[in-house]
Amino acid sequence: MIVVKIFGIIEYYWDICKPKNKKSKEMKRHFIFALCLMLAVWVQAQDLVVGSYNIRNENRGDYKNGDGWKDRYVYLCDQIAFESPDLFGTQECLKKQIDDMLGRLDEYAFIGVGREDGKEGGEYSPVFYKKDRFTLLDSGTFWLAEDPTQPVMGWDAACKRVCTWGHFKDKVTKRTFYFFNTHMDHIGVTARREGARLIVAKMQELMTKKDPVILTGDFNVDQTSEPYRVFTESGFLKDCYESATYKFAPIGTFNDFDIQKFTNSRIDHIFVSKSFKVDRYGVLTDSYWKEVKDAKEEKAGAAPQEISFKKYQRHSPSDHYPIMAKLRF
Repeated sequence: MIVVKIFGIIEYYWDICKPKNKKSKEMKRHFIFALCLMLAVWVQAQDLVVGSYNIRNENRGDYKNGDGWKDRYVYLCDQIAFESPDLFGTQECLKKQIDDMLGRLDEYAFIGVGREDGKEGGEYSPVFYKKDRFTLLDSGTFWLAEDPTQPVMGWDAACKRVCTWGHFKDKVTKRTFYFFNTHMDHIGVTARREGARLIVAKMQELMTKKDPVILTGDFNVDQTSEPYRVFTESGFLKDCYESATYKFAPIGTFNDFDIQKFTNSRIDHIFVSKSFKVDRYGVLTDSYWKEVKDAKEEKAGAAPQEISFKKYQRHSPSDHYPIMAKLRF
């Protein structure tokens, strides 16, 4: 709509300023087309699609249950490629899983370290970003603990937990912003509350230029909790779910690898600076199918005879549903 209006303004003033000959009309067409193309690219570049995805760590138990990483990751990566987020945070990522994802998502780079040793040990909370669109200006990882500089467990946590951040510059619009991604503890009540406060404090410490900020993660608390309110009452963050003009969120974000289960609890969140306009928000419930052994083909009476059905079992690519939001600077 913006491009159409600008097109009309350009055409009006061109008609006033230029002579009405054949050559000038041809020049006008080429000029307006080129300018509108550039404007369309510029307008599109104002949009930012971001996401959060707990991909579930690779472990033997899931393979026994038919939900092993090697069964899931192709569909998971294809799902991400289709949605094509500009940046997204993941949780429970082991280094091998990051390598597998980058093998299928080669337009992305990542930042982050393993939580066990600050190198490659244990789970990451990495941030993936489109390397052709963004310049990484700075990055870091801190632990959700009393001493955030050391790989230790904090407060009453059951695991070491981290938050990874990046300072990015959009190569098209030249805008700069921060992106944080975390995975808070699943047991420690104090650890979640204090971890939330620490993240807010770190944001305020880093955001010296008042750049906007995006925070994604598996927070292991839903929208009714105290840690959730730490973010929404921080004075500078808002929940994309609550702020979106359009939303598709038919269910909560955790499924426990059972697509028959339903919950309203959203434990995965995207928080953004209040300066962002949130156009769209979605909880993506895509599935994939695995063949049931010895299942026979069958026909449906009301369907065309060219269609054959066979019993398959429906699976989720992870035990969490990914969430995506379309933002505008």
